[in-house]
Formats: sequence, C-alpha cells, structure tokens
Amino acid sequence: MPSSPAGRTLDVEDLTVRYGQALAVDGVTLAIEPGEVVALLGPSGCGKTTLLRVIAGFVRQAGGRVRVDGATIDHLPSNQRNIGIVFQNYALFPHMNVAENVAYGLRARGVRGPDVMARVASCLDTVQLGAFKERLPRQLSGGQQQRVALARALAVEPSILLLDEPFAALDRNLRLDMQIEVKRLQRTLGLTTILVTHDQDEAMSVADRIAVMNKGKVEQFDTPVAIYDRPQTLFVNGFIGTTNLMNGKIASLQNGTATVSLDAGATLSLPAPPGIGLGAPIQLSVRPEQLALSSVPGPDAWRIEPGLSLPLGGQLVHEARTADGGALKIVEPRRASAADTARLYCTLAADARPSLFPRST
Repeated sequence: MPSSPAGRTLDVEDLTVRYGQALAVDGVTLAIEPGEVVALLGPSGCGKTTLLRVIAGFVRQAGGRVRVDGATIDHLPSNQRNIGIVFQNYALFPHMNVAENVAYGLRARGVRGPDVMARVASCLDTVQLGAFKERLPRQLSGGQQQRVALARALAVEPSILLLDEPFAALDRNLRLDMQIEVKRLQRTLGLTTILVTHDQDEAMSVADRIAVMNKGKVEQFDTPVAIYDRPQTLFVNGFIGTTNLMNGKIASLQNGTATVSLDAGATLSLPAPPGIGLGAPIQLSVRPEQLALSSVPGPDAWRIEPGLSLPLGGQLVHEARTADGGALKIVEPRRASAADTARLYCTLAADARPSLFPRST
C-alpha cells in the first residue's frame, strides 16, 4: 500500500451543534494525539454521531472549531478534508465490483491512469481481499463488505480515519475479528482514528482513550483503565461495566481518609473524595469482581442473604441481598466445591477500587 501520512493531531474546540432549539453537541473540547484511537462512547442520542459528522464536514456547527495539525478545516467541504470514513452500513455501490468500489474515492478526487488500480490492488492486499476484486458486494459476507469499505477509506490516504458504528451489523465472533483487524491496520498505518460506538466492550478493547458522552457533553475523556477504575461521574460509573451501588454516609474525615458507614451494616475506610463533607449521604460504587464472600463477620463486612449463583465460563456470578434491601452481584472464580451457604458476609476484595459519589436525599 502507498505510504500513509503520519498520524495527525485533531483538536475539537468548544464545539456546539443545534437542531432547532435543541443542543445536540454542547461545548465539546477534545485534543487527540497523532496516531491515537479515540472512541466516542455513549447511549443513543448523546451526540457522538453528530460530532463525527461535524469533523467529516457533513454537518455545520453553531460554534467552535475543528483543527487538524493546528490548521482550521471548518471552511473546507467534506471532499477536501482528506478524511476517510467507514459507515455502519458500509455504503458500497451494489452495481460496482470490489475494485471499482475501492477506486471510487480516488476517481472522485481526480486520480487517473495506472496509479488508480495500483493503489486499489495495494489496499485490497492490505485488507486481505486481493482475490475478491471482481466480486459484487452481494457476493461477499458482512465482514468482507466491511473490509472493502475500509479499503476504500484507506485508498485516498486520509489524514484522519472516522469509523461510525462499523461493527454493529456483525455477529459477535466476526465483530471481534474485525476489531482486531482494524486495530492492526491502524497501528501499521499510524492513522489518527475516531470510533463511534455504543458498545462499551468495543471501546474498552480498541481505543487508546474514550470520550464518554451524555446529553451532548463529554463527561470523561481518559484511558479505558482510568474510566473503569476511576469514573469521575455517576453516569460514567454506571455506563461503563457493571457495578453495585450501596447507600451510606460519611461518618468521619481525617487526613484524607473517609470513614464510610454503609446502610448495609459495615464501616469502611476509603480515600476521601473531594467536595463531600462530614455526614454527607453517599453512594459507594464497587465492581462485582471487587467484592468477596466470607464466612467471618467483622466491622468491614456486611451480612447478606445469598441468592442464585450462575456459572459464566470460568467464573461464578452470585446474587445477594443486603440488610437494607439492596441487590448485589458478586463475581469470583468458579471452584469445584464452594460452601456458598456458609458464606453469609460480603466485604471488599483486597484489590478493590470503590468510588464514592454524592447521593441526593
């Protein structure tokens, strides 16, 4: 394949998009590094696809700027931004064969002569479809069609690659294969890439950083590990992964440590979160794998009423109820014999990283 340009910086500065009186994108600012994969993650209607379309030049913003390598591109039409796009439905021309589909973007940009087919052949080899160049889209599987769409986007040697829910139409196994393939290609070519998705697992596995969006705003922009372990808002905490929420209050504060009294009946010492004072009602968030069952009572353990236990691969997922009526999910490695009926207490695992959030009363 022709040498792709080195990854470019992409800066979105205070971007705002309105549809009538409604704010679809509300003051979003993102600084994306060269060669980085950033996922825009959030529920339907949160503004992530609108943000992608502004970057592509399909939607005009009401305010803010988009810069590539420091240069503003807002005045450029979409076909002059040198941005490659792969859509959810692939958008292949059904009457064109694979090679013609890949060549379309090149011809639209005025590339002619032997350079076109040489670049098409190189791109198809890159996505491992060189032997399929004469086939029509209907003669390909979903994964193969997606690779054609990716080859077409790469053929124009884009400075930025945009992926709009590209794996949504694929089955689970093929989706994982394509995630790996796209990550491999992105790393090989060094392309700055933005992925729009509502699939948290996809974002966590593919992206270098994730922008979690809600109601047009970015609530947190950070690495997958930081977002999972240290969510900054209750929305991010609940949207990424599975979590347990337990009510309580701050019983004491001393030297950066908070003593938390849980309604479930335990007392825990945790790092004091900023902005939460003595006596404040809180919600403690802890992941299922960060809880442990125990048969030993203690001040940092709370009584539970065990429920169902479900095998999930090499793990067991336990359901339980706390004394204040809360529901818990607890995940632990599956063992051949476990005296679950004797383990009537729950506590934090040694490596637990719970989060504390203010609770409205």
